[in-house]
Amino acid sequence: VVGFWPANAVGDDIRLFTDDNRSEMLATLHTLRQQTAKRGDRPNVALADFVAPEGSAPDYVGGFVVTTGVEETAIAEAFEAKNDDYSAILVKALADRFAEALAERMHQKVRTELWGYAPDEGLSNADLIAEKYKGIRPAPGYPAQPDHTEKATLFELLDATAATGVELTESYAMWPGASVSGLYVGHPESYYFGVAKVERDQVEEYAARKGMTVETAERWLAPILNYVPGEKSALAAE
Repeated sequence: VVGFWPANAVGDDIRLFTDDNRSEMLATLHTLRQQTAKRGDRPNVALADFVAPEGSAPDYVGGFVVTTGVEETAIAEAFEAKNDDYSAILVKALADRFAEALAERMHQKVRTELWGYAPDEGLSNADLIAEKYKGIRPAPGYPAQPDHTEKATLFELLDATAATGVELTESYAMWPGASVSGLYVGHPESYYFGVAKVERDQVEEYAARKGMTVETAERWLAPILNYVPGEKSALAAE
């Protein structure tokens, strides 16, 4: 399942709308900004930087969920029932490759047909593997958007479970496992990056934007925190 929505960035948020007139806001995607020191004039970016800001013409953002399907699980379980763990592992690995290949193919179809911002792309397989196309497909839980809870918004926008059968677990993992989800960003200068470590000030601001407690935000962002939750910062102690 694939979808596209008119969008504008407001700070580090990406607001999605029901139509090009932006008469009604549909949802908000929340992004995080790099905070680590960089050399020279390299910017500390957030995904929102690759979407036209509020006050300009509406931009667009897409989203997708693809899956190999529940058959993968049934086939793997059949091998496991025969104590053939090796074949079960092979089935799961092959299913993962199919899902990733479908994600790559759908992104190509989006660029050339469905969104159509690069209709004459014509890249070779080697160029596709080298990601020489314009646009990116960042995914919640990955370096550019490390918060897994953003999948909930994506799945609601796409009605993904009804369309694909893919479900989100309590920890926001996807079931069946051979599934891929993410966003489509078409900015010609967009690129993949890692948010890396974040400080308490951004986590507090991010929690306020998402309408969750700081403690909840810290739990979901635990792998990228540059501080120990619950401990006072040196600045606060002063």
